[in-house]
Amino acid sequence: MMKDIIQLDSLDKRILNALQKDANLNGIALAEAVSSSPASCWRRIRAMQDAGILNKPVYLVDRIAVNKDIDVICMLKLVSHSELDAISFESFINQQDNIVECYTVSGEWDYLLRIVETDIRSYETFLKKVLLRHPTVAHANSRFALSRIKYTTAIPV
Repeated sequence: MMKDIIQLDSLDKRILNALQKDANLNGIALAEAVSSSPASCWRRIRAMQDAGILNKPVYLVDRIAVNKDIDVICMLKLVSHSELDAISFESFINQQDNIVECYTVSGEWDYLLRIVETDIRSYETFLKKVLLRHPTVAHANSRFALSRIKYTTAIPV
């Protein structure tokens, strides 16, 4: 499906910034926050949804509060760069709930993963018994995040 491309004006940008801070803003509160009418905000939100600019709202879960104390950046190299291996690996990745982000990257590594686990032992088990056993994976290099300096899901507009 081809998505409509829309030009964002200053009101659209204010709406996007407000919703990225609090997706729970209702029509009146959002309209007040961006100095507009609820009807205008709703029309613009629908247009941005239709254009694919706004996706579904979600709640962000604090990983520490749900006992996911380990945040790992893992770089992977595949055995080959064949399309079948990439499809197989990416399908496998999409089935792993503890892998919260996955990127193809340029340079020495093929993929960069962000993995959350409860502790070092659970990560070691996942790495040795699941990730490295996938037939497309040649090797991996892991880095453990010691502290989070900045984290945001907001995209600057």
